[in-house]
Amino acid sequence: MDDGGYGELKLDLLGSWRLRRDSVVVHVAARQQRLIAALALKGPSLRSYLVGLLWPEYPEPRALESLRVSVHLVSRQAPGLILNAGSVLSLSEQVDIDLNRVRALIRAMGQPSPDHDEASGLDGLRGGELLPGWYDDWVIFEHARLQHDRLRAFMGIAARSLGRGDFGTAAAAANAAVEVEPLYENAVRLLVTAEMQAGNPAAALRAYERYRVQLEAELGLTPSESVRRPVVEVLAHQPPLGEVTLIPAIHSRLAGQPALDHS
Repeated sequence: MDDGGYGELKLDLLGSWRLRRDSVVVHVAARQQRLIAALALKGPSLRSYLVGLLWPEYPEPRALESLRVSVHLVSRQAPGLILNAGSVLSLSEQVDIDLNRVRALIRAMGQPSPDHDEASGLDGLRGGELLPGWYDDWVIFEHARLQHDRLRAFMGIAARSLGRGDFGTAAAAANAAVEVEPLYENAVRLLVTAEMQAGNPAAALRAYERYRVQLEAELGLTPSESVRRPVVEVLAHQPPLGEVTLIPAIHSRLAGQPALDHS
């Protein structure tokens, strides 16, 4: 990668905000962090758009001055990071952004191919939370969009893996989907089905019970028939504990009392 003579820049937005140049952390003030994050999330942006996004409470002249100062400080602290094209600002295409790698992987997983190792792709898709602790509306929106895209990717991997008999990958992908959205019925149903097919009825029952308890606690609802049905099938293969038959005792330690036959 051509670094333009500034060294290799890496920007992390998942798990925490971090900027590194040649593996050395670059310390940037919070205001400049927000500008860099906005350009990473939104792409090339007009100055007029950025001031409304980052300083909505300021009059326009003051907001523009704040933007000018932030761009100047970033240019000093991290030369080569921001490209200034007059009315449009952007990050250098040479910056390695972790979110971009996740987005690229999501796109790849959305186009099934024999060349894709979906089991390995799961780890890359999980990643960390987008800018945790940031409560700007534009960050919350991008976080929700990323979670939606991850959920869709996990569901696709789970369904395809289940269809080809790779029950371990199907269960892992469905579980990842449930981690994103615990009350998503289709994800729970896929998880229960995958665990059953993998020969893990206990895991299937645990997944169902977690869903049932949370659904009742948060929404006051019970699982639908489509989710209960696989669980009923699991229970149908368990020993019928309530049906016992008395047989004569043949061991002296039973003291003449009848024994229980669960057969």
